[in-house]
Amino acid sequence: MSDLPRTQHIIASGIVAGVGLAVAYVSYTQQPSEAFVFPRLIATVFVVLALWTFGKAVLGRTKVGNGLSARALTNIAPGLIVALVYIFWAAKGLGFYTATTLAFFILVSLYDPAPHGQMRSWIRRLILTAGFWAVMYALFAQVLNVFTPREIFF
Repeated sequence: MSDLPRTQHIIASGIVAGVGLAVAYVSYTQQPSEAFVFPRLIATVFVVLALWTFGKAVLGRTKVGNGLSARALTNIAPGLIVALVYIFWAAKGLGFYTATTLAFFILVSLYDPAPHGQMRSWIRRLILTAGFWAVMYALFAQVLNVFTPREIFF
């Protein structure tokens, strides 16, 4: 029973490493190749760090806490559901910017401790989301000049 936190860490870091490997594979095999230059860089760094973390967990060299409690799992479950919907449907179905902005707004709404019954908190969430969208667009489209699909908004 005392090995449960270590086992949880191995499983979690293994899943993250697997997802990282899948994302890296996609970024290196999809066409047009120039559209995936920036994602390749990010995916490669992500995979290296994820595999490093997984290796440390397997070797028992990672400092682990008390494991993942049922309460903590309940707290992160809505975010995991949003992430899965985003990855497997929304990003492709709605377009990158629209889906990312919508996912960001939903996550902020779910995890913001401000009361949901007050108009002021919703206005703040909308302003925060608009700022996020502006920074994301400026970073990818303007600063990095990253290729974006034609259907970036819808």
